[in-house]
Amino acid sequence: MSNPIKRTTIVDVGRHAGVSTKTVSRVFNDEPHVSDAVKQRVRASAAALNYHPNVFAQSLVRRRSHLIGLVYEKPSASYVVDLQMGVLERLKGERYRLIVIPVQSVQENGAEIVGLLRAAALDGVVLAPPASDHLQILAQLDGAGIRYARIAPSRQLDLGSSTLLDDVAGAQAIAAHVLALGHRDIAIVRGDPDHAATHARMKGYAQAFSEAGCAMRDDRIETGLFTFDGGYAAGHALLDRADRPSAILVQNDEMAVGVMLAARERGLSIPDDLSIAGFDDAEVSRIAWPRLTTVRQPVFEMAVAATDMLIADLEDRKLQAHTHHDNTLLVRDSTAPPRATALRDAETNGG
Repeated sequence: MSNPIKRTTIVDVGRHAGVSTKTVSRVFNDEPHVSDAVKQRVRASAAALNYHPNVFAQSLVRRRSHLIGLVYEKPSASYVVDLQMGVLERLKGERYRLIVIPVQSVQENGAEIVGLLRAAALDGVVLAPPASDHLQILAQLDGAGIRYARIAPSRQLDLGSSTLLDDVAGAQAIAAHVLALGHRDIAIVRGDPDHAATHARMKGYAQAFSEAGCAMRDDRIETGLFTFDGGYAAGHALLDRADRPSAILVQNDEMAVGVMLAARERGLSIPDDLSIAGFDDAEVSRIAWPRLTTVRQPVFEMAVAATDMLIADLEDRKLQAHTHHDNTLLVRDSTAPPRATALRDAETNGG
């Protein structure tokens, strides 16, 4: 029978570093009255012996779980990855661990979410949209004493710390780009009507249309719920019309790819017959053909910043209330002047 592998203990680390077991404990619990030199020696010994503190035991001593939650609602896969990677990036080297809490519908399950967070014994939580705008959730978190940081909220910005993003400006920029190409027969595929980003992006579109002296037509707006299937269905509805649009503004890239497929099935060329513009700069926007014109949202950076603010709050350090992040218009291959304008320009230039 093989001998069992001996697990390295705090006693072994103390012997290796030439300090008491109590001193090792103080180092890993970040207690005062330990010199930097001793801290470095203890941590070097722990690394040499491949020793890792028992997080569960530390949590019992401190009455803290050192667990941070991330709450999000069924967004696109690339958005989820960017959120998680941003939080994990900030947690590198920290004692906190991440618990991911996906929610099918924040609107329908808002009353249950805080109970779930309390049951998980979380120290704090990062809230992605639309949970970051759900006032009932925020009030219950305050009541439960669970600290939080919000990603891209649009209302009650005085509640908690938050990373701020101007969805209105991003939508205005991409709509202005499509209008500047000469399109006037423009349709829209909006996201979830219960999502604050949907309304912010509609407002941005409306501002661009107004500045161009062009009316937004309600009968050319379809709802896609931010999903590929929703975009595909909305694309069919818009492209089956006798007065087919020359361009479609789509409120996220996943829906935009669904619209692309609907256009392909009708034999339409993109962007010669139909220009399509998305939003988010999801990975699918870069691998679709043609590549999607879109608006980049710095989701990874916002997740890092929100987690940083949450940790500062949990450790009672000076807290930055808000960080501001910018959208970026990315003009790619899925948008071009409408066919009539392109032909007229070619004739004018002797083409």
